[in-house]
Amino acid sequence: MTDIPENDVPLARVDWNSPEQSARLKKRYRTEKIFKSLAVLSLATAIAALMVVMVSIFTTGISGFTETRIELDVTLDANVVGDIANMSRPELETHIASINVNNILVRSLQAKFPDVTKRADVFALLRLFSVGAQSDIRKVILDDPTLVGQTVPISLLAGSDVDMLMKGNISREVEQADRKITDQQLAWVDQFNEEGKVEQGINWTFFTSGDSREPELAGIWSATVGSFLTLLVTFLISFPVGVGSAIYLEEFAPKNRFTDLIEININNLAAVPSIIFGLLGLAIFINFIELPRSAPLVGGLTLALMTLPTIIITARAAIKAVPPSIKEAAIGLGASHMQTVFHHVLPLSMPGILTGSIIGMAQALGETAPLLMIGMVAFIVDTPGGILEASTALPVQVYLWADSPERGFLEKTSAAIMVLLAFLIIMNGLAIWLRQKFEKKW
Repeated sequence: MTDIPENDVPLARVDWNSPEQSARLKKRYRTEKIFKSLAVLSLATAIAALMVVMVSIFTTGISGFTETRIELDVTLDANVVGDIANMSRPELETHIASINVNNILVRSLQAKFPDVTKRADVFALLRLFSVGAQSDIRKVILDDPTLVGQTVPISLLAGSDVDMLMKGNISREVEQADRKITDQQLAWVDQFNEEGKVEQGINWTFFTSGDSREPELAGIWSATVGSFLTLLVTFLISFPVGVGSAIYLEEFAPKNRFTDLIEININNLAAVPSIIFGLLGLAIFINFIELPRSAPLVGGLTLALMTLPTIIITARAAIKAVPPSIKEAAIGLGASHMQTVFHHVLPLSMPGILTGSIIGMAQALGETAPLLMIGMVAFIVDTPGGILEASTALPVQVYLWADSPERGFLEKTSAAIMVLLAFLIIMNGLAIWLRQKFEKKW
């Protein structure tokens, strides 16, 4: 029988109901409660901070999806428009683009407000409407040339200041000197509003147009196309290279110091700040190879370098998760090592590989710093038609709008963030769905 040390007390001799044992149990339970309370408090703090950010973005950005329009009786003066009766469609488009639509708008406003005669007052009245109001008039003439010479009601896009006023972002209570809309302009807007001429609707321009100096005309379409082309280049480069590297390192590479060094560097690259990859892309792809600045090709190559470590690490983990018995069974039936990897291991690990790749692409979608370094911060209005044309991306568009002083760009910034978050949620949700649908239980 083993002797019991003097300092140890046998369990049989412990008095579990003694005051000492009760004190120890109370201390243990108290420590557990404190730990649980701290864990719950940390989780609640994180959720509260996230909710504050989301509510702030949502309340500011929801109005960015709407626009204000003012209906005005516009006289389509034949002397200004000219004779367009016998013009073909291409000739009509070219002619309408050259006419002085601003003159038509000014005359229509003076007809409604005949007491407005001073030049400064006319300009103040004209500023109630956006520059895009001229496009609205051109569209009406183009859609129905027979309206020329008539006075027709046209819903015209309001200016940013009127839009902010109708959305409650400009207070009437402050002094005239402290707001961007004058008392006289307020009176004109109120007159339109009392006549039922002011309405708000969905801002389709936000989804279908590119960037603009005017907040009410700015949209995300060009940036969305730029992000799509950039991510397409990123995926076409990073996915095959990343998966191929993972297969080689996990299945074929010899275990020596060189491969150990490669693995260490891959793990270290996954933690490198993204702006470093931007500097790398600027030095290699633009300064050395001389690819066009701010092109989706350069952005895709730069983001591919950034996402490669993530894809390689997740792909290796997915390949390693395949049970060795499957490989041993395939080899036992006469399959070569190459056949075993590409016919059995790779298909079974593909759900995990796709999940990691989608997460890496979602990370690339939200990156801004690398794209700023390669010049995608330029003001781009036109939608890029290819990977070599100048473009911008959604995160960069958010950065540009957030730096603009106009109040109208604030809601555009939040609205663009909401769209970007929607894309990120969809991509992460797709990754979770793929993992749950195709994941094998061993």
